[in-house]
Amino acid sequence: MKSSSIFTLAGLLTSVAGHGYLTIPSSRTRLGFEGGIDTCPECTILEPVDAWPDLEEAQVGRSGPCGYNARVSVDYNQPGAYWGNSVVATYAAGDTIDVQWCVDHNGDHGGMFTYGICTNQTLVDLFLDPNYLPTNDEKQAAEDCFLAGELKCTDVTGQTCGYNPDCPAGEACYRNDWFTCNAFNANSNRGCEGVDGAALNSCKTTIAGGYTVTKKIKIPNYSSEHTLLRWRWNSYQTAQVYLGCADIAITGGSGSGSSSTSTSTSTSTTSVKTSTTVSSATSSATCTAASTVAVAFNELVTTSYGENVYLTGSISQLSSWSSSSAIALSASSYTSSNPLWTATVNLPAGTTFEYKFLKKKSDGTIVWESDPNRSYTVPTGCATAATVTATWK
Repeated sequence: MKSSSIFTLAGLLTSVAGHGYLTIPSSRTRLGFEGGIDTCPECTILEPVDAWPDLEEAQVGRSGPCGYNARVSVDYNQPGAYWGNSVVATYAAGDTIDVQWCVDHNGDHGGMFTYGICTNQTLVDLFLDPNYLPTNDEKQAAEDCFLAGELKCTDVTGQTCGYNPDCPAGEACYRNDWFTCNAFNANSNRGCEGVDGAALNSCKTTIAGGYTVTKKIKIPNYSSEHTLLRWRWNSYQTAQVYLGCADIAITGGSGSGSSSTSTSTSTSTTSVKTSTTVSSATSSATCTAASTVAVAFNELVTTSYGENVYLTGSISQLSSWSSSSAIALSASSYTSSNPLWTATVNLPAGTTFEYKFLKKKSDGTIVWESDPNRSYTVPTGCATAATVTATWK
């Protein structure tokens, strides 16, 4: 158990240090930061709570599974202008993928972290509606569902899944299904920094620079056009939990992510509201013409650290040529050999418009693609999704 002196220190650290946030796939917190809404993404903190040794004891309250940043009064449990309205990455059921978060150099509090997917789509839908903020009871019901849908370290063959050196055998934290940071008081390679041994500024924070924390998870046998991947980090040193979520899609699974077919939860709070953000599957014999189409914009563009790619265009759904409110693309699938940036936008079927991509540098400088403008017509018919692929010009 931690001594009272550590908790006293925790109160001091909270006021001066940043901490951590989910970066791959792009979390709502990351998108809020890149959109200029959040001035300290690593400060999305649930506190004070009992974070240790029982990793699941803390009730999430207002923070919810997607996080609440009190510093900037942003609740990521409700979609905003820059996050939550479209998926940032699509995975196939059974895929093993890399996931990553960023810990601040001045706020590495050690501990353990986990990822989860809630397969109750009706409950998840509450967090996909830009016109609805889930209640605290709904937030807790969702977090309970994410904990039940834990994506275990041990699910990935060959991945090292040890026990936290700061947790004695017999305590609730003595488990290797969660991911663990190194010993908090190690002389080197300490805390969560030690997971990757990554160089300072391998990821971006706003206080003291960040280190990446990378692991692998296995996507469950489940399908959803739009669901959430939840990340949670329980601090060892301080009475804090950090929460974040990313909007993803999962294909090819046997479980359905359609609202019309999801199993209702035993928690009564989910009956408060039903969502219409996820479409039901159409019959194989007939279909209804789609009124909107989820258009995936894939842009191949090589960027430098600190640069981000955005999309804007001639219609309101693409911010009407406004660079300040342009749609942020995700680099979750970016590699040096395939520099892919992606964004999915729901657009009215049959709409014709012009558009462009732009880069925003870390100093705020904007670089537009060269002329002429690109043009596109959203398809009509039964298809509810389309893809546009382009290369920077």
